[in-house]
Amino acid sequence: MTILHRETAPTTERARNAGPTAAPPPATAPGRAPDDVRARIERAKHAFSTRAVGAHLRRAGSVGLLTGDHVPRAGEVVLARVTKVGHHKRLESPVSRRQILFPGDEIVVAYGSRYAADQFLAMVPGDLGPAHLAAAGGLASRVLEQHSAVGSPTEIEPIGVIRDEHGPVTLARAASHQVQRPVSALADRPGRRVPVLAVLGTSMNSGKSTVLAHLAHGLAAAGLRVAAGKATGTGAGNDVGLFLDAGAHRVLDFTDFGHPSTFQLDVEEVRDLFLSMADELAGGAARPDVVLLEIADGVYQGETARLLADPEVGAVVDRVVFAAGDALGAVGGVGALTNLGRAPSVVSGVVTSSPLATAEARRALDVPVVSTFDLTDAEVARGLVEDLLEERAGDAS
Repeated sequence: MTILHRETAPTTERARNAGPTAAPPPATAPGRAPDDVRARIERAKHAFSTRAVGAHLRRAGSVGLLTGDHVPRAGEVVLARVTKVGHHKRLESPVSRRQILFPGDEIVVAYGSRYAADQFLAMVPGDLGPAHLAAAGGLASRVLEQHSAVGSPTEIEPIGVIRDEHGPVTLARAASHQVQRPVSALADRPGRRVPVLAVLGTSMNSGKSTVLAHLAHGLAAAGLRVAAGKATGTGAGNDVGLFLDAGAHRVLDFTDFGHPSTFQLDVEEVRDLFLSMADELAGGAARPDVVLLEIADGVYQGETARLLADPEVGAVVDRVVFAAGDALGAVGGVGALTNLGRAPSVVSGVVTSSPLATAEARRALDVPVVSTFDLTDAEVARGLVEDLLEERAGDAS
């Protein structure tokens, strides 16, 4: 059972290590040239979530820092100082290298909220006071609750929100792709021309990313071009690299569309993000044969539940692949998805690591239960989409 406990008031030692509670002073000291701020930002350790920001700042006419009473918003990019290393001891770089953190390091991360049942519940703070590194991919936030097995979060002191001549620099402004609003549900949209499979699961660590990667590998082995994406969650590069290594020829995630995380986005934003990603992956000159999209966390998580219930998303998703942690989770998840009108076509994930749990799930379900590793088999993988490929081929003729 997942146990959460609310963070208690800091101890005297922790309070000393956390630094002052007041907003930090401006980073540009008297007599220092403005270009020194740009150089300071370049010297800092940059996070995966901010990988598009460096190029954006190099094009900017001026670069500075917003301090004092500025109220941060999700997606704004902040220069911060590590004051105490805790749970996250490394910061994932723009190329997914794990950069070891030391007290005093200056880092470039993005404000955002996080929902992670086995780690932290964290929210964007209402001021530039002390905060936390809530995710290794580069999320500045303030932790409210945490799993009992997780250590205290790494503490950071915001130096200032990075600005250019147009105002605060945000991931959305620097992003390589933009969410299209409103997103049309017309039948000729790219996401309707290619089979789209959604991969979701019972919870974090149920095997979703591993299932998607193995399925991508199997489809590629069958001679199909696969595009993959991560539509919701908290920004990190591990899964992007995993999908590419598995054989996907193109991979995107929500940070490519300017979101450090998708927690607390409203239903329309999550829907439009999902559909924009499906269209971007399905379209273009390098049109794939199949698109695989992972939806983070569990069926009952807010963004996941809203996506599954949305009719426009339902019109694009052709098939659901469900990852479960155990047999009971598989049965409950299949029932919940069926009630939402999104009954999965196959169950896989961590449950299939155990022959006994796999047998239990097969006895209890009418849905096929396929070992994660069997998904790498070209015949097995292609069999999951063969009818969809034939259907699309018939529509095109």
